[in-house]
Amino acid sequence: MKKDIHPKNYRQVIFSDNSSGVKFLIPSTRETKETAKWTYGKEYPVHQVEISSASHPFYTNQEKIVDTAGRVEKFKTRQSKAKAKTSK
Repeated sequence: MKKDIHPKNYRQVIFSDNSSGVKFLIPSTRETKETAKWTYGKEYPVHQVEISSASHPFYTNQEKIVDTAGRVEKFKTRQSKAKAKTSK
């Protein structure tokens, strides 16, 4: 392997999926303020993610609405307004 190709802060980081509770331990340069213990007791930095392969409908083959910003409600109100205009 070539020397000095990775950044200095390249280390193992726990990525925790908020939707499913699954945790992944992978190398990353992501800056974090939290730490947690992995299954064998060693402590690593933790980064929280909204969605990962453990909770994404494409990978789980389950249709699920993930709405953290109220996008579904906004779409439904726009759709109902558009239907009201066309029915006049």
